[in-house]
Amino acid sequence: MSLFGDGLDAAVQKAFTRPAPKSAGAQMRYLVKQLGSTKAVARMLRISQRTVERYVKDQIRKPRPNLAARLEREVKSRWQPQIRAKARQKAATTDGIVVDVHARLGYTAPIGTTDQDRIRHLTVALPPQHAARLFDAQQQGADDNRLRELTAEALKEVYFQDDGRRAGSLQEVQINDVIHLDFEL
Repeated sequence: MSLFGDGLDAAVQKAFTRPAPKSAGAQMRYLVKQLGSTKAVARMLRISQRTVERYVKDQIRKPRPNLAARLEREVKSRWQPQIRAKARQKAATTDGIVVDVHARLGYTAPIGTTDQDRIRHLTVALPPQHAARLFDAQQQGADDNRLRELTAEALKEVYFQDDGRRAGSLQEVQINDVIHLDFEL
C-alpha cells in the first residue's frame, strides 16, 4: 500500500463527475469493455476466465474480499481518464494542491538550533509547481518514499521557509510516523 500515492489518487478521484460502478457484475463488465476480453481481465485479476464470464452474466454477485478490493482498485484506476487528466493538469498549472498531514516532522538545521522532531498537524496549500512535481513523479512510477520526499521538500519551502522569507539555513525536512494524510485539489 502506498500512502502518498493512494492519497494523490483519492484527491483526483474526488473530481469524478459520475460514480464508478459499484456492483461486481458492473465492475467486471466495465473492465471487459476496457481491456477487450474476458481473458485479459482474468489474467489481470488472477482468476479464471470462466469466473469473469459468470460475474459478467451476474451468475456470481459477491466476490471474495481480496478479489473485491482488486476489482475496485482496477476499476477506479481506469475510471474517467479524461476527467482525471484535467484535474491533474488544473492542479499542476493554476490551482495547486492542499496537503493535510498529521505526522512526526523533523528537520536538519545548523548547530545551535532546535531540530527536535515532533508531531505536528499541518494543512498547507502548495503552489502549482509542487503539485506538478508530485503528479509527474507519480506518473513516472515513483515509490512512496520518493513521494514522501517531494512532499517534505514542498512543506520545507512553503511552510517552514515561507517561500524564502525565514529559516534560510534549514537543510532538510523529514516526514515520519504518518498518522493521517490527505490531499485535496
